[in-house]
Amino acid sequence: MKEPTREYSISIEKIEQEFHLEVLYAPEGYKERLINCNDVNRPALQLAGYYDHFDNTRVEILGKVETTYLQSLSREERNAKFEALLKMDVPLVVVTRGTEVSEDFIELARKYETPFMRTDEPTSYFMAAMMAFLNLNLAPRITRHGVLVEVYGEGILLLGESGVGKSETAIELVKRGHRLVADDAVEIKRVSAKTLVGSAPEIIRHFIELRGIGVVDVRRIFGMGAVKPTEKVDLIINLEQWRQDKHYDRLGMETEYMNILDVNIPCLTVPVKPGRNLAVIIEVAAMNNRNKKMGYNAAQELTQRINDHFDQNFSDQ
Repeated sequence: MKEPTREYSISIEKIEQEFHLEVLYAPEGYKERLINCNDVNRPALQLAGYYDHFDNTRVEILGKVETTYLQSLSREERNAKFEALLKMDVPLVVVTRGTEVSEDFIELARKYETPFMRTDEPTSYFMAAMMAFLNLNLAPRITRHGVLVEVYGEGILLLGESGVGKSETAIELVKRGHRLVADDAVEIKRVSAKTLVGSAPEIIRHFIELRGIGVVDVRRIFGMGAVKPTEKVDLIINLEQWRQDKHYDRLGMETEYMNILDVNIPCLTVPVKPGRNLAVIIEVAAMNNRNKKMGYNAAQELTQRINDHFDQNFSDQ
């Protein structure tokens, strides 16, 4: 089933704080203005006069190329081209490399009430950092009932019915040196076409519920090394009560996937019954998943050995 889509936004105030931007001009109430586009634009073509297909929801970044071009023009031409950009009602203009800007530009920003800021960072570095920041904060997201833990560097999302033992397994993993990201509610964001990142809602971060004990603070009991704010979702493990009538995969030749936010994540189903050490099983699953990503599949290796054995025996007959 396709997840419902929703548009997210971030305030200019948070962008200003994240990148320590110097405010050259900002209209009243600018901190509450919202950015809802996760892309940025260097308006080289626009300053040259080409505005076809221009997206005015993007943050505009003036780098060395753009500012040098503007400085090469007469004052009237320079101001006219910058004003044409501001007339498009862009949400924010940022000048990089600490470049000096004329008072004319600041007055034009004031005329069109466009936030105008500056950073000392190089243009390419700032663009990359800004796009990564916007991708993270404007990413499509959903909340899933489950537990997210980091095991040997792999983000493991534990799913299953309430009471199956997700939280108990997570606390055992924490005791074994792994880290808790989220319990009960996991916020999952799609930060790229192939990557999901999970975190805990702020209000329940670092807390875990254990039936019979209650709510405990993992960070205070086990220390800062036992928790992590975010983690990629590398593997999904469904925990379910063992059913005698169900056939469970014993080789792992075929990888199953679960689609979340249009991203396919490897998925395993692990049956739960007394005597099974789920923490150890999940540790092995995490290491095996890393092996597969590095190009080694134990099931395929075993199958190849068996095939080679039979081929050799038949060839000897």
